[in-house]
Amino acid sequence: MDNYLGITLNEFIIRRQSDFKYATGELSRLLSHIGVAAKIVNREVNKAGLVDVLGDVGTINTQGEAQQKLDVYADSQFIHALRASGEVCGMASEEVDDIVTFDSILAKDGNYIVCIDPLDGSSNIDVNVSIGTIFSIYRRVSQRGHLAENADFLQEGIKQVAGGYVIYGSSTMLVYTTGKGVNGFTLDPSIGEFCLSHANLVIPENGSLYSINEGYMRKFDESIQRYIKYVQEIDPETKRPYKARYIGSLVADFHRNLLNGGIYLYPATQDQPNGKLRLLYEANPLAFIVEQSGGMAVDGANRILDLKPNTLHQRTPLIIGSTNMVKKVMEFIEND
Repeated sequence: MDNYLGITLNEFIIRRQSDFKYATGELSRLLSHIGVAAKIVNREVNKAGLVDVLGDVGTINTQGEAQQKLDVYADSQFIHALRASGEVCGMASEEVDDIVTFDSILAKDGNYIVCIDPLDGSSNIDVNVSIGTIFSIYRRVSQRGHLAENADFLQEGIKQVAGGYVIYGSSTMLVYTTGKGVNGFTLDPSIGEFCLSHANLVIPENGSLYSINEGYMRKFDESIQRYIKYVQEIDPETKRPYKARYIGSLVADFHRNLLNGGIYLYPATQDQPNGKLRLLYEANPLAFIVEQSGGMAVDGANRILDLKPNTLHQRTPLIIGSTNMVKKVMEFIEND
């Protein structure tokens, strides 16, 4: 893999095409189209302060959140890219109430559907904090030649054929897996291409970082409160206290912990007993990535990838990161 370092995303996808059991080139073309859309969104993110793309548009998305101008822009770019790919029969977006079906003859014959959060952490746009895109790809279960159906999207995360994210930060990275390990690509602005920079990413089994919104401390279950107190205790043997790192942008928090070792928690609260993060657009793709890199992702009781979605915008608690750190949280929960 080391001799692949520096090659472009498209070259890498072609070379690794045989990793995917349906190696016909369809998934390769689809991933390439997602990469192109990410570059277009990155361009707008980078010039956001210079043009009229900051602020909200005065509308509320299906999650009850104010839509930012870049939210709407990113959503439209990924819709366009996925429709143009000819491999996707439909998509589900965090920004849209219902599934988006593509009705061309080519699209209706497409084998794939995509679930996407076009711009995660968009509330941070106006203050220039890292944001991202999260995506998940499944093979359709409905009959080819027809429009996509809800059943195509309501599949367990373990059935994903690819999952990934893009982080728009000091550099722009695309990280993805097709079930054969995790690889990261950094956008080289001089040539306008994503190039392999992080081959075979492996999350450390242990870490010293924890990410959680401690402002909700009193709204967490007692088991989570006890875990937070545990990570703050002084214990040189286990290198505690751990360092608190929380940006409020899921992609950014997850990315840091993936590289350095750590844990991200967004548990249930009194106000959100079913959790806040979306299973299809956020939890499933990141769970796929973290497991492929050697980590764990649970909802506090169950493996995230085993959960059967009932609705497009289903929410879930999420505890994700280094294996031993997630197991320690589960000990607190199970002993509650």
